[in-house]
Amino acid sequence: MDMKKEDMKQVEKVLDTEQVGYAFLYPSGSGARKEYMISTTPENLANFLGSHFMDAEKMIVTDMCDRLILDTFGGFINNCPDQKLCGEIVAKLAPIQMGEAEAGEVIMVDRDVADAFFAAEDEAVTMAECAIM
Repeated sequence: MDMKKEDMKQVEKVLDTEQVGYAFLYPSGSGARKEYMISTTPENLANFLGSHFMDAEKMIVTDMCDRLILDTFGGFINNCPDQKLCGEIVAKLAPIQMGEAEAGEVIMVDRDVADAFFAAEDEAVTMAECAIM
């Protein structure tokens, strides 16, 4: 997969937040699960949840080690082990869900784009190591 410049910038934007995980969106009705690499800051998670409040049956967000950050049911947070984080997300999410605010930009990228980015990075490191030897 050839990386487009804008895809690379978006991956770097996610990584620059230093809070990175994966989001899995299960659309309402039918449709394949969508996977993203996402910034897991409270504001970004609120924007993600708020922007899919009506069209997702379920959303799951994990950290890079596949530990649960949160999951939703019917657009509402169902399980969020870190209660401090949950409170920070809800404070930003509630106004979006009540129609008092719009969801902002979501800092995320499709999972296949993120995987291609990391594969290209691994290849560059391997090539550099081979050149040294």
